[in-house]
Amino acid sequence: MDKVTRYQKAILKVLNEYAKIKPSNIENIENQVIADKANNHYQLMRVGWDKNEFVHDCVMHFDIKEEKVWIQCNWTDIDVAEELMSYGVARQDIVLGFIPENERAFTGYAA
Repeated sequence: MDKVTRYQKAILKVLNEYAKIKPSNIENIENQVIADKANNHYQLMRVGWDKNEFVHDCVMHFDIKEEKVWIQCNWTDIDVAEELMSYGVARQDIVLGFIPENERAFTGYAA
């Protein structure tokens, strides 16, 4: 199995794991895992209604670019980089895309 396929599987494991967690205080919200394998874009979305307010939130967003996993957003308190590493993604292949480019060298992950 090539690196990109391994990384796709790791991302999907993380997303599917957290898609099972439903907000306890909101009844009409659905977690959706969005996977565009052809273009290597992956998201966990929260969609539905909270009383009279429509909810459409991106909870996690990953991309694979040049054989590196880019964490574009993570609106949880979970360290998804650690989760990805536990599924075989190398630390040097994780980019924290939400960190400014000039600061990424100080994160301990890929710059």
